[in-house]
Amino acid sequence: MITVKECKTRKEMRQFVNFPLSLYKNCPYYVPSLSQDEINITNKKKNLSLGNSDVKCFIALKNNKVVGRIAGIIVHDCNKNNNEKNIRFSRIDMIDDIEVTKALLKAVNDYGKEKGMEILQGPWGFDDADREGMLTYGYDEYSSYATAYSYPYYKEHMEKLGFEKESEWVENRFDKDHTDPRFPKVAEMLKNRGYRDLAETMPVNKIIKKYADSFFECYNKSYAELDNFIPVDERQKQSMIQTFAVLINGRYFSTIVNKEDKIIAFGVGIPYVGDAIRKARGNLYLAIPGMLKAKRKPKKIEFALIGVDPEYRNSGVHALVANRFIKHAKEDNMEDLFLDPTLTTNLKMLNTWQGMKLTLRCKRQTYRKPIE
Repeated sequence: MITVKECKTRKEMRQFVNFPLSLYKNCPYYVPSLSQDEINITNKKKNLSLGNSDVKCFIALKNNKVVGRIAGIIVHDCNKNNNEKNIRFSRIDMIDDIEVTKALLKAVNDYGKEKGMEILQGPWGFDDADREGMLTYGYDEYSSYATAYSYPYYKEHMEKLGFEKESEWVENRFDKDHTDPRFPKVAEMLKNRGYRDLAETMPVNKIIKKYADSFFECYNKSYAELDNFIPVDERQKQSMIQTFAVLINGRYFSTIVNKEDKIIAFGVGIPYVGDAIRKARGNLYLAIPGMLKAKRKPKKIEFALIGVDPEYRNSGVHALVANRFIKHAKEDNMEDLFLDPTLTTNLKMLNTWQGMKLTLRCKRQTYRKPIE
């Protein structure tokens, strides 16, 4: 018999956090979330992304053994902005038993029904800095710090349970030796017109200190049209800075300013730290030495954030970002370069890389179903 219960104690939250570690124990592609963050996702003082949201975590048990987990999240700001009544399921993991999957999703369905929600959708996180989407292609590709791995049966369960496809992302790999020949020329032309990359003359910490507000203004404008996007507020700024800033290698970071010294484009490359986090089983403190080593001498880079102010999308300013990254990737003899998930509806960003030689790594998507 399968039972699902809400995690209300510290012990139950540890079971929620630790279950994927046993499920993916022998999977070389899985990268766990940081346990110190996950165990506090219901704590508004420690989870800066929680904000004006409600969340409940559940675990499924069979014969007194944990066989699955799921979180239900109601992001009130997103519902208000989109005039919707949606509840998100997140952090879904389970054994290959469709009855377990069904029971977990029912728990979130019932939670949503109790709160007056109409649509169950996911996997979505608290915001766009959280992991989104379920893997549907690329099961033999390693996950990253920003993405969740899942076994092929996850997708099969969702389809059998009547969930429909919602949003879809693709993840592409760059070939640093076959790049768009226009980038260097366009980059030089833009520099002559007064555009500057702050990262060429200023350390990352100073850029963050002086230009944080300008950066996030550009961030919000760049991503405003994307599915279920939530503008970053003051609280979330601190969360994102804590998440990404400590991992940034200045050679893979770009902030482009115009003549008025306003950020109009940006690129954030994160050294691949998945191996360190996997080895430490999601424990941040054990992972720190490996993460710092990856930051100092990266062998793989994931492009976590790339954005352009809509006013400048046709200016070619993205060439300044791409040209810098590719130049350093060649100099550093980088082993792998890949883009973190890009929505298939984000045609402007996908078209940005038309002149590059890209290889599809992974696909992932979200699902939706009316509340029953």
